[in-house]
Amino acid sequence: MIPSLEDFPVGRRPLRGLRLIHTHLYNESLTEDDLTDLSLLRFDAIVAIGIKGLEAHTLYVATLRPEGGVETHRPVHISSFSMDFRAFILALEEELNRRRLISQDDPRERAILISVSRAPRYAQEESLDELEELARSSDVMVLGRVIQRVKSINPRHLMGVGRLKELIIDAMAKGATLLIFDQNLTPSQMKAVSELTELKVIDRTQLILDIFAKRAHTRDGKVQVELAQLRYRLPHLSGKGTAMSRLTGGIGGRGPGETKLEIDRRRVRDRIAQLERELKKLSEARRQRKQRRKQRGLPIVSIIGYTNAGKSTLLNNLTKSHTFTEERMFATLDTASRRLRFPKDREIIITDTVGFIRDLPEDLLSAFRSTLEELHDADLLIHLVDISNPRFPQQIESVERILGELELLEKPRLLVFNKIDRLKPEEVYNICARYNAIGISAIDRKTFVPLLQRIEEALWSEKLVELGV
Repeated sequence: MIPSLEDFPVGRRPLRGLRLIHTHLYNESLTEDDLTDLSLLRFDAIVAIGIKGLEAHTLYVATLRPEGGVETHRPVHISSFSMDFRAFILALEEELNRRRLISQDDPRERAILISVSRAPRYAQEESLDELEELARSSDVMVLGRVIQRVKSINPRHLMGVGRLKELIIDAMAKGATLLIFDQNLTPSQMKAVSELTELKVIDRTQLILDIFAKRAHTRDGKVQVELAQLRYRLPHLSGKGTAMSRLTGGIGGRGPGETKLEIDRRRVRDRIAQLERELKKLSEARRQRKQRRKQRGLPIVSIIGYTNAGKSTLLNNLTKSHTFTEERMFATLDTASRRLRFPKDREIIITDTVGFIRDLPEDLLSAFRSTLEELHDADLLIHLVDISNPRFPQQIESVERILGELELLEKPRLLVFNKIDRLKPEEVYNICARYNAIGISAIDRKTFVPLLQRIEEALWSEKLVELGV
C-alpha cells in the first residue's frame, strides 16, 4: 500500500518530490496501474525492480513527459543502470513549469471548472460562464473548463471513473489546486471524487458560500452565512476524513473555519440552533426599525436584481452615498438603507438588497429569508437588470422565480435596465420597448429623470392620494 503522502502535497510544484520504487516478483514490466499512479500522484519517477529467480534483475522506469503523458524508459539490467537522477528531475521540473505559463509565486487557488450534465452543450457553456465569474469573484485563477454531456449521471462519480481520472491528471499537469463542479455534489459523490485525488473538490454551492463568507461584514450577514454553511456541511460530516480535511482552508473552507469542520454532528446542531436564536433577535431588531419608519409614514422602495446588476452603484448615485461597490458578483451582501428626497418635501427610504442568482443554494435562501422578507414591507420594487449581459433574459427569469418563492410577485415593481451606455441607443430603445422598461446608466445621474418620474407616479399617484396613502 502507498503510505500517506500529505507531507509532500501536489499542486504548486509540478512533481511531488518522491520516487516510488517497488518489486515485481515475476520480472514483469510496469503495469497500467503503475503508470496511472505515476500520473495521478505526480511522482518524480516510478521504478519496478523485476525479480528473476531470487535476484534483482531488470529495472523498469517511467517518468512524466513535459508535453503530457508518460515516458517509459528502456528496460535495463540493474547492474548497468546509470542515471544522474537529480539533474534529470531538475530539468524535467523546469520544463514542466515553463509549459504551465503561470507564476509559482501567485498565491491564488488554481481551478478547473467541470460541468457534468444531460443538458445541451450551449446550456452547460452558459452555466460555466457564470461559474467562472463566481470563481473570479472568489479570487480564483481559472486554468480550464471541462464539459461532459452524459446520457445518465453516474450516482457515484457523476461521470465514468476512467474519464474522471483523465480529467484529474490533466488538471494536475496544468498546476490546478482545485476542482469546481458546476453541479451540486451529494456527500457520497464528494467523498468518492475526493478519494481519487488530493486536489480540493468543491461544488457550486460551496463556491457561493465562500464568496458570501468573504463579503459579509455586518452581524446580520455573518450569522446568516455561517448558518447556511453549517446547514450545508452537516450531512458531509458523517463521512469526514481526508475528503473533508482538504476543505479546511482557503476556497470552500472560509467562514466557520477548520475547528467547526472537525466538531461532531451534535455540536454542529447546537451551533445551528444558537445561530437561529440569534437570527430571530436580529430579525426582531429589524422589525422594530421598520415599525419606526412606518410611523414616520415614509414609503419604502427596494432595489432587487441579479448579482452584479449595479444595485449598489444606483443606490449611491441616487442618494449621493458611498456604499461599497465592485465589478464582481455578490460585492454587496449587507442591506443598506438611505433616504431620497423628492420635490414637495417628500421623502422615501430606498434599500439595496443582496443580489440573486440562478440555482441559489437552498441553505443560503433559507438563511437569508429573514432579510429578504423585508421586501414584503416595500411599497415598490425596482428590478434592476444589466442590459449589457447577453444572458439578461435568463437572469430576469431567475429573479422572477425567487420572487415567486418569496410570494412577492404581486408586489408593484418597475423593470429598469442598467448599463445602457454599453449598448447602441437603438438597441436600448428596442429592448426597453419590448419589456416596457426604463433604461438608465447607474453611473450617469442625467439618465435618472424617467426613473424618478415613474417612482413618483407609483408612490404618489392621484388614486393613492385620494385613499390617503
